[in-house]
Amino acid sequence: MKEVAVIGAGMTLFRRHLKETGKELSFLATKMAMEEAGIQKDDIDMVVMGSAPDAFDGIHMKGENLIDGSAATGKPYVRVFNGGGTGVFAPIAGWWHVASGVADVCLVVAEEKMGNCYPHPQTAFRHIWDPVLDRPLTPNLVWLFAMEMNRYMTVHNIKKEDIARVAVKNKRNAVGHPCAQLADPNITVDDVLNSEMMAWPVQRLDISPPSDGAAALIFCSKDVVHKFTDDPIYVAGTGWSIDSTMWTNRDLYFPRYVAQAAKMAYKKAGIVNPPKEIDFAEPYDPFDYKELHHMEGLLLCKKGEAPILTREGVTQRDGDMPICPSGGLLGVGNPIAATMGQKVCELYWQLAGKAGKRQIPGDPRVGVGQAWGDIMQMATVMVLRRG
Repeated sequence: MKEVAVIGAGMTLFRRHLKETGKELSFLATKMAMEEAGIQKDDIDMVVMGSAPDAFDGIHMKGENLIDGSAATGKPYVRVFNGGGTGVFAPIAGWWHVASGVADVCLVVAEEKMGNCYPHPQTAFRHIWDPVLDRPLTPNLVWLFAMEMNRYMTVHNIKKEDIARVAVKNKRNAVGHPCAQLADPNITVDDVLNSEMMAWPVQRLDISPPSDGAAALIFCSKDVVHKFTDDPIYVAGTGWSIDSTMWTNRDLYFPRYVAQAAKMAYKKAGIVNPPKEIDFAEPYDPFDYKELHHMEGLLLCKKGEAPILTREGVTQRDGDMPICPSGGLLGVGNPIAATMGQKVCELYWQLAGKAGKRQIPGDPRVGVGQAWGDIMQMATVMVLRRG
């Protein structure tokens, strides 16, 4: 298996109702990544497209529609989609095409236009439920995750203000991000606790906003990486896992599927003590409690310990274990597949010293990104390391 490096990344603005089409967003992100990597279209051997449901863009066969916007015309091309997990599974697909020797240079593009789904993306999610067991309950994702959040809080006796600190941290971190949708330098815990109640215990500021946007990454075989850079960032490990779709049959206080995916990635990376060997992390944070939930699933701390670390400042950008230094989904936005921008592009930028105002102090050498999808069941994990 060949070693694989990341040599460039790009990311558009994240906003609701961006005027650009999905093709144009894909083009913008692709152009940025190619310019950063210093490559031309002819250097790209194949393209991987990551996207969520066609219903968001309102275009049938969305993958095919995006081909010409993502430099894929006339090239081997594959679209991957596994819900929110796509944000890291798309780069995993790019990695395996290079690691296997199928391609020397693979462009990965992730795009989403959630703003097109009228009146709200939740209307598209009405169709994901089991028609016999789930749909008679008329569920939506907010109240489903509210049950998970409530279970997590109950098992570990977690106070709501300790969870609200995540939203505050991430929205403040996003102030330094040029693509951010909801950066806020002045937000407080009280602001979160006083925001509109959606479904107990989830309030409006506990949730990331729907967004439109795109991100791109370029993966390159170690065999040819010297043509493009003298300081590559390498993929050290990848992992993925999926649990049963029957969320009613699982104890939701701990995401065991995240732990399985993390163990798979860490084994490949040779990591035996994640809290000591990983310098920073970008766990998936569509809700503020999910950052804490996923920190524990990524084995970065013990079960129930993540809120304590957050309260003590350990997870701040200048803390001992920076978590979501990008601002995450809560601050930058949540165009589902395009969250690759916060979760893997950010790993690359931080490790390459290109994160600008978001740069973690010191000398970070290892970072882990994670995404989460389907009905609380899919986890995808990628570890990057400086060469």
